[in-house]
Amino acid sequence: MDFISKIRLPGLSKGSYKTIGWLLLGIVGTYLLISLFFMWWWDYEPEFFDVVSQSESRAEAKGESVVTGYVTTSTVAELMETLLEKRGGFLSNDVFPAGAWMDNVPNWEFGVLVQIRDFGRALRIDFSRSQSQSNEDPDLSEAEGKFFYDNTSWVFPQSESEYRQGIEHLEGYLTRLSQEDTPDAQFYARADNLRNWLEGVSTRLGGLSQRLSESVGKRQLNLAVAGDPNAQVATDIPEEQIIKTPWTKIDDVFYESRGQAWALIHLLKAVEHDFEYVLRDKNALVSLRQIIRDLEETQSTVWSPAILNGGGFGLWANHSLAMAAYISRVNAALIDLRLLLTQG
Repeated sequence: MDFISKIRLPGLSKGSYKTIGWLLLGIVGTYLLISLFFMWWWDYEPEFFDVVSQSESRAEAKGESVVTGYVTTSTVAELMETLLEKRGGFLSNDVFPAGAWMDNVPNWEFGVLVQIRDFGRALRIDFSRSQSQSNEDPDLSEAEGKFFYDNTSWVFPQSESEYRQGIEHLEGYLTRLSQEDTPDAQFYARADNLRNWLEGVSTRLGGLSQRLSESVGKRQLNLAVAGDPNAQVATDIPEEQIIKTPWTKIDDVFYESRGQAWALIHLLKAVEHDFEYVLRDKNALVSLRQIIRDLEETQSTVWSPAILNGGGFGLWANHSLAMAAYISRVNAALIDLRLLLTQG
């Protein structure tokens, strides 16, 4: 406290300066301890919820009927509500401790948000339209825009306020969907619509698998134009590159992957309900259920206090490579499922 005692203010003795110094130190220390407690308390991934019972409860509370597409759309709204209302709330846009010091949960949130955005777009483009020339649903168009708002915006406006407006538009669509006198709101549970969304999911998972496997560094050949001798690219790409995720980003990619997988589990369970007849007709129901089980393995408890990054065959575990193995397996199964929906 010597630096405080050197400051001189009228009417204060040297002992008073030391008292003020210790008081300030105590306030800062208490604030840090409280922040550390909340970091521990908020470092939490929500439990699974039953998509069918959740949708039925939502419909009952609003006096609506659970029609085709209701469970799937309601699940998207519930996923977003979970992001906003879980323990600690939405942390990705926090600018003060403890949220500002955390990165695992914010990256998990972003992973969930990615799948919400992708499905929101599929709702607008495919599931709610009978053909390419039909009109977009106005509520779904607004909801998609709201969900794509910057997830790090703290104010003017807050991310949370935009996302809540998106949920309101989803609920508006659900209300019209469940009413017989509003045929303009539809949900088409067709094999081609489902296949289009699954193609996007497969692309997401393929990218995640690559990013996860780059935790230990990999030699990557240029496959951008493989198989097409007439293909061209904007700029030259090296024939071989060594790609490695910075060590500070390894846990970020891992938790983003867990978030995407957690959201996908719920969305696929909702699809299983709303597309049951299509899946049974294509003899693809069991394939979807196996994909869901494989995704559930990605949600196993991480007992290590940190995400380990050992070599692939080294002494220590590599959590990223373990996650990549599950993601790659799911991606391969999704490709088979899409073929079943096309040819089954």
